[in-house]
Amino acid sequence: MRSSYHKEDVILLLKDITGLVEPLPAQEREKRIQAGVHYCEMLPLEYVPTDAYMEAYQEALANYSKPTALAVGRLSDKIIEQKGRNVVLVSLARAGTPVGILVKHYIKKKYHVEVPHYSISIIRGRGIDRNAMEYLLKKYQAERLLFLDGWIGKGAILQELKKEIAHYEGVSDEIAVVADPANVTELCGTHEDILIPSSCLNSTVSGLISRTFLRGDIIGEKDFHGAVYYEALSKEDRSYEFIHSIEEQFQFEDKSEEQRVEGRGLEEVKKIAFQYQIEDINLVKPGIGETTRVLLRRIPWKILIDEKFINDQSLNHILRLAEEKHVPVEAYPLKHYKCCGIIQRMADA
Repeated sequence: MRSSYHKEDVILLLKDITGLVEPLPAQEREKRIQAGVHYCEMLPLEYVPTDAYMEAYQEALANYSKPTALAVGRLSDKIIEQKGRNVVLVSLARAGTPVGILVKHYIKKKYHVEVPHYSISIIRGRGIDRNAMEYLLKKYQAERLLFLDGWIGKGAILQELKKEIAHYEGVSDEIAVVADPANVTELCGTHEDILIPSSCLNSTVSGLISRTFLRGDIIGEKDFHGAVYYEALSKEDRSYEFIHSIEEQFQFEDKSEEQRVEGRGLEEVKKIAFQYQIEDINLVKPGIGETTRVLLRRIPWKILIDEKFINDQSLNHILRLAEEKHVPVEAYPLKHYKCCGIIQRMADA
């Protein structure tokens, strides 16, 4: 699979399906998803950022590279402590890929070890890429593999991973993430809902690759899951700008204490769904990363922002997107998250 990442940074176990799938506008895609078509059988049109939105992104990068770097460092130290120096990083495409590269670079700088890094697909409701897993298990002992992602929203992908990895003896079903506001894993850099600047953009901060794709007419039985390479966006590529901005803030002696809120984020999501009479919990997307995805890829109904963070700089890009797309923003008392995106039911549209 092609990408704008250096080959020594990551090996993408994906099938290049560039030119084989016509991306769909968000409105059409949302209708199909809510009518029962699985989201992995379609690709969204990539959001083209406005100048104002890119200003918000650059501001986010300048202001939040340091907390992201601290969290990457804490996560990397935990990985070495728990898995040792023979670990093989397996990031979940695509949000996990830049995180995997950062962890790989941190480990190399601090521990002087070059750990392998691959990126594979896992899809909620469809599972992990079995062919990619077979490829990895032919090369490495099962105990060496460790999965990474960017953040945890309410924990749906973690549950998918646990179910899938039960098929592979010796493979850990843990997931390592930079931020876990849902409070479901100890293998994280922080339990706070921090802004990871890469969550603000799509392919232009993820090696110019699409989200992953799985449909029988294009992905054969022996193929890896698919992705598109957006070569036309090369001039807008910010993938290494993001990597370098975080790396410049790496600290190899971090004395700060972890903050966490008791309870699980899923309990809060269920409460929101009940209050707003939302039957499908998948329409509620908590946390900065997931809220951003709702605004970039879905049809949002409304955005909830915790009263304490209504003027927080880390939400500037969310407020900018909500303004551009005429999405109402509502103050709401959140415990685990700074914000939450709610997807519109197309039956109500």
